[in-house]
Formats: sequence, C-alpha cells, structure tokens
Amino acid sequence: RRSLLALLTHYNSTMQPISPSPLRQSPMRARRLGGQSTPSTVDRDQAMRDYKLSIEYKHLKSHCPGGVFIVPSLDDVRLFHGVIFIRRGVFTNAIFKFTLTCPPEYNDANTHPKVVFSSYVYNPHVHPETGEVDMKIPYPEWIPHKHFLVTALTYIKKIFYIKDFSDLTEEAKQKLPNQDAYNKFLNDQEGYRRRVAECVKEAQRSTYTSLPGSTMRFTEEDVSHQIMRDLLAERFGANADDANASFDSSASSLVTKEGVLESIQRAQAGKSSPKSSPRLMPRTPN
Repeated sequence: RRSLLALLTHYNSTMQPISPSPLRQSPMRARRLGGQSTPSTVDRDQAMRDYKLSIEYKHLKSHCPGGVFIVPSLDDVRLFHGVIFIRRGVFTNAIFKFTLTCPPEYNDANTHPKVVFSSYVYNPHVHPETGEVDMKIPYPEWIPHKHFLVTALTYIKKIFYIKDFSDLTEEAKQKLPNQDAYNKFLNDQEGYRRRVAECVKEAQRSTYTSLPGSTMRFTEEDVSHQIMRDLLAERFGANADDANASFDSSASSLVTKEGVLESIQRAQAGKSSPKSSPRLMPRTPN
C-alpha cells in the first residue's frame, strides 16, 4: 500500500494545471472560468480518476489477496468481475462470484466501491436479497489516499474467516445486513453451519454458470486440462494423482512462467492431435 500511495502522490504533485495567459484568453473563456467547471475540466478530472483506478488495478498484480481474482469488464473501466475461493473455515471449498463497481466519482472522498455477490452467500456481512457487501460498516469514510481496490478485496475475503464480532460497536452490529445469519452465528452455531453448507453447495453447483457480459468464466474440464496436468507433473515433478501432493524437491527444474507457458502450448498441441501423445490422454475407468 505504501508503494501505491507514493506513486499516486507523485502523480498528483506532477499534474499541475496550466492556466492560459490572460493576454490570450478570449472573453467567452474568461466568463466560463468564473468558478464553474468547464466541460474540458470535467473531462480532465474524470480522466484523472480513471487513471488512478488503472494504477490501483495494476497494483493488484502483486498485492491481491490470495484466492481472490478480478478481471475488468470489456465495456466499463469501472466494473470488475471477480471470484473468491475459500480454502478453510466453515466456508471451505466455496467458490463465490461477485462484481466490484466503482462509481464515476470514485477516488473522491467518501465514494465507496460497491461489491455485490452474484452467488448466494449466507453471511452476516452480505445482504440476503441483493448480495451487496456492507462496505460502510468497516469504512464509514472512504479516504482516497488510504483506501484502494485492494482494501475492498481484502475485506470481502476477511468476512469469510471472521470468528467473532467483538471488534464491532453495538450500532454496527445492528446495521449488519443479514441479521438472521448474525443471530444464528451467536445463538445457534449448528444451524448457522448448516445454512453456510447449503450456500456453499449452491455456489459449487453454479460454478459453470456465467452472468451475461461477465469476463470471469469457468468451463467444464476437457482433454486439454488433463493433458496440462500431466505435463506439469512431468515437468515439475508433482504427483498428478494426488491434488494435495507437494512438488518433488528433486525435480529437474523449478516452476517458472516460461515452463508453464511451454506446457500450455504442448497441451494445446496434444488436444489437436491426441494420437501423437497417447500417454497423456485422460485415464478411462476400467
């Protein structure tokens, strides 16, 4: 976050507005500068907001929370499609899809991003009907030089690992969007876990269902995926039959971007001509 803040601060310090010379300023131009924003100023301010947003997205390449992924929309620079994989806790194995929308005024003070789950989520912090996350409870004030996209993504991951609500004020607890989930969490842990298990199963069933226009898509496994796993196991020394196996420390090479890309190319070639690599064909049951 410090590196991102430094970059944005440097950008603001170097982007000084250039005032036209009074001698060359037309009368109409002078009247329009009487304290009101001109169309060019509005466009420039919006472009600056969008540019800062692009910096925040680039920052996610190395700072995005583990298990959380977002992809920009093809039609709107302020709309992102995302997914979160839950790896432990009561939500283990859940795959929840969501959208993150930044209003046009995002990067102005108190302009929160909006996070809405398209998957049904039974969680005190998620509205049971709209799927919207309560961003204003943890961050009553959204401060542009302090809060970024990574802030929102870190928080939506956190809500699936919360073990108690002792850090919230009584007022905040009363504002939690899903009071039924909150009360069950406090008074009926068995019932809470049962409802969570139901929403996890529902999310898993809809894994391959994509919303119209979504850039985050999942597809059913095909031949190339199995070939890819076998090639990665061959290249990097993992046991393809054991999803939990760690890589063999005696493998001939470390996992590298180049090695993975090479394996992808070989997998694609194997899919188009499977007879050339019979050893890598998917296993069939006896």
